[in-house]
Amino acid sequence: MRTVPENVKQMSNETRKITLPVTGMTCASCAAAIEKGLAKLPGLHRVNVNVASEEVSIEYDPRQIDGRALVSVISDVGFGVGLDKTTFKVGGMTCASCAANVEKALGKVSGVISANVNLANEKATVQYLRSETGVADFKVAVESAGYSLVAEKEEDKVDEDILKVQKARRRFIFAIIPAGVGWTLMILSMVIPIPGYMLIIVLLGFPVVFLAGWPTHQASWRAIRRRRASMDVLISLGSVPPYFMGIAAIFWPGPSFTEMAMGIVAFHLLGRFLEVRAKGRASQAIKKLLQLGAKTARVVVDGAEKEIAIEDVKAGDIMVVRPGEKIPTDGVIVEGESAIDESMATGESMPANKKVNDKVIGATINQQGLLKVEATKIGRDTFLSQVIKMVEECQGSKVPIQEFADRVTGYMVPGVLGIALLTGISWLVFPGFFMRIVTWGASFLPWVNPGLGTVNLAIFASIAVLVISCPCALGLGTPTALMVGTGMGAEKGVLFRRGEALQTMSEVRTIVFDKTGTITKGKPGVSDIITDRQFEEKDILYFAAGLEQGSEHPLGQAVVGEARQRGIHLTRVDSFEAITGKGIRGKVDGKEVLVGNQKLMTDYQIDFSRFKNQLTELEDEAKTAMLVAVDGETAGIIAVADTLKEDSVQAIAELKKMGLETGMITGDNQRTAAAIAKKVGITRVLAEVLPQDKAAEIRRLQEKVGIVAMVGDGINDAPALTQANVGIAIGTGTDIAIESSDITLVRGELSAVVTAVNLSRATFRKIKQNYFFAWVYNALAIPLAVMGLLHPMVGMAAMTISSLNVVTNSLRLKKAKVEPSWRQR
Repeated sequence: MRTVPENVKQMSNETRKITLPVTGMTCASCAAAIEKGLAKLPGLHRVNVNVASEEVSIEYDPRQIDGRALVSVISDVGFGVGLDKTTFKVGGMTCASCAANVEKALGKVSGVISANVNLANEKATVQYLRSETGVADFKVAVESAGYSLVAEKEEDKVDEDILKVQKARRRFIFAIIPAGVGWTLMILSMVIPIPGYMLIIVLLGFPVVFLAGWPTHQASWRAIRRRRASMDVLISLGSVPPYFMGIAAIFWPGPSFTEMAMGIVAFHLLGRFLEVRAKGRASQAIKKLLQLGAKTARVVVDGAEKEIAIEDVKAGDIMVVRPGEKIPTDGVIVEGESAIDESMATGESMPANKKVNDKVIGATINQQGLLKVEATKIGRDTFLSQVIKMVEECQGSKVPIQEFADRVTGYMVPGVLGIALLTGISWLVFPGFFMRIVTWGASFLPWVNPGLGTVNLAIFASIAVLVISCPCALGLGTPTALMVGTGMGAEKGVLFRRGEALQTMSEVRTIVFDKTGTITKGKPGVSDIITDRQFEEKDILYFAAGLEQGSEHPLGQAVVGEARQRGIHLTRVDSFEAITGKGIRGKVDGKEVLVGNQKLMTDYQIDFSRFKNQLTELEDEAKTAMLVAVDGETAGIIAVADTLKEDSVQAIAELKKMGLETGMITGDNQRTAAAIAKKVGITRVLAEVLPQDKAAEIRRLQEKVGIVAMVGDGINDAPALTQANVGIAIGTGTDIAIESSDITLVRGELSAVVTAVNLSRATFRKIKQNYFFAWVYNALAIPLAVMGLLHPMVGMAAMTISSLNVVTNSLRLKKAKVEPSWRQR
C-alpha cells in the first residue's frame, strides 16, 4: 500500500473510492509497479493492488484526477484495465452532429473511458468502469441531450472468469501436446537411437516456448522495457535461452536443453490454469451477489401492471410482487403482508414477517402474499449494491501483514536474478566444492548427473534458481484468503469494510457493547407509572407524552406510544429543548414540564427526595426511571424497560469461552447498567457516559487493556466506533453504509459478533499458514537449486504446487465453522 504525504492529503477533503480490474498482472512485482506508477499522481490518497482478484483499489480527489487519468497511468506502466463494455440503441439521431452530441454527453459521465456512436446503425458503444457508472447513468445522459436509449439484452453474456479459465486451459493443452511428445521421445532416446532427435525436439519445442508461451514473453518484454523484474521475466529467462542452447546442440556437441525449456513453459501454463480456476472459485461471492438481483420489475402504470427492465425502475414506482418472486429493489410495503426470505441479506434462514410501512430489501423473496412495494432506492443506492461495493472495497484493501510481504516480494525477483547470476559464477569459480555435493546427490536423486560437466551443471543450477523462486505464493497468500473470508462474511450477514479490520479483529481481547439497540432490542415499553397524590397516571402521561412528541429517543417514543394506546389526546408542545444526556424540557398547555434523570432535576433545583426509594427499586430491576416535573414540582416517575435480544446471553457467554473480555457502555445510571450487565454476564460496566464522552472512555480502556472492539448502532456511537481499534455497527436492514464502522452486521443480533470473531480468526490463521508455506518453500528450494540438486523441471513443478497450495489452502477456509456453537448443532 502506498500513501501520499500528509500535506498533499490536506489539499482536499473530498475523497472518492474506485476499484479497477487490471489485466496482465502475474505476481507481486507487477502489483508493486502499478502502485509505484499511480503514487506519482496528484490528488491520490491511497492505492491497494490485489493480485488474486486482479484489481486495484484507489482513493483519490476527483477534483485533481479522474478515471481516465488512472486508466492511462496503468496502461503506461504496461498493464491493461478490464473495462466493462455495453452497446445500446440511440433513438432520435438524424445527422452527424446528433451522434457527436450523444458522444459528448456520454463522455461527460463520470467513469466513462470512451464513447463511440455509430449513426448508420444508431448504436452507441461505451467503455466504462462498472464501479463508477452504469446503464442507468447513460440513459440519463442520453435523454438529457434530447435522445432516447434502449439497452440491449445481456442474457447470453459469458462469465469473465469462465473465459479466463477457458483461455488458460487452451494455452496449456496447446503446450502439453507437443511437450508430451517431446518427453516421450526423450525417454525412448535413452533406449534406442532416434535419427534427427535434436532437430525434432527443437521443432516440437517451438510452439510450446514461443506460441503457447508468447503472452508470458510479451509481459516479460514490457517489464524489461520499463526496467522492472517480474515472474514472467524469470520464466522467459528459464525457457528462451535453454531453447536456443538446444538449437546450438544440433550443430555443436552438447546436451539438449530444449526438453527443459518445454517443461518449464508447460508447467508454468499448468500452474496458471489451475491458479486461474482456483482464484475464480475464491471470487465466487461477488458473482453470487451480482446474480441475486432481479432483472425485471412489474410496476403499476395508470392502474395497469407493466413489466419493465430493472434499470428503468424509478424511486416512487409502485411494484407488484407475487408469491415466489424476488422483490426488484429496496422499498416500503404500501399494500399487503407476507413472509420475506431475507437469507441472502442476513444469513438468517427463518423468513421475516412484513406488513404495511415495513421496509423490504431488493432481491429478497416474497414467500406468501401479494405485495405492493414503493421503490425507495435504485441502482447503486440499493442494499445489494452497497454489499457488493463493501465486499469489493474490502477485497481490494490490504491487511498490515501483507504490506511487509509485499515489500519483500518487491525485492525478491531482482534478488533471484542476482542469486542466479552468482550461482553460475560460483559454480565456475568453485567447481570442486559443488561437484562433491552433486556427486553425493546423484546417489539418490535420479535427475542429478555429475557427468554433464561444470559448465552445463552451472547452467542447470542457475535456471533452477530462476524458475523455482517465483514470488507468486507470497503474492497470493493474503488476497486469496481475504477474498474467501469476506465472501463468507457477506453470505452470513457480516460485512468487512476494510481488510485491516479482519487482522485487528483476530487480535481483539476486549469487546465493548453499547446497551440500547445492541444488547437490548432498543424498543422499550412503559413498565411502571408512579405518582403522588397531586397527579393521576393519565395526567403524568399527558404531560410527559405531550413533551416527548418532540423527541426521537426510543424512551420518549415508548411514552408517546403508551399514551396513545390509552387513548390520551396529546396537545402541541412549545419551547421544546433536548438537554444532552439528561432529558428534555418544554411547555405543555402553558405549564413548564421537565422529563429526565436525576441530574436534570438537580440542575433545575427540583426536589425529588420523596421518590428516592422508588427510583432505587426500579433501577435495581434494570428499568430506566424518568422523573416528570410540572411547574417546578415533581409529579412522578415513568419507568421504561427495554427487553434483551434473544441471543444476547448466549452470544456473550460464547465470547467469554473464546477468551474475550466483554464490557458495556451506556448513559444509564450505574444501578440500571449493573442490573442489565448481570443478566447477560458482562463484568466490565461503563455507566452514566454521555454520548460525547463515549470515545474518551474507549480511549481510556485502550490504555488499560490494549486492542478494543466496540459494538454499537453506528449513529449515536459513531465517535466511539471510530476510536475503537475495530468499530462494529449493528445494521438496520437496508442501511449498511455506516462509514464509522469497520464491520457491519446486517442482522441486528449479537450472534453475528461471534461469527465475525470466528471468521476473522479463521481467515487470519489461513493467511499466516499461507505465508509460512511460501517462506518455507523458498527457504528450502533456493539452496537446493543453488547446489544443483534440483532439476529445473522439478523446480518448476514445485513452484506450481507451492502457488496452488496457497490458493487451495485459502479455499479450505470455506469449511471453517464460524457460526456460534449453538447454531452448529
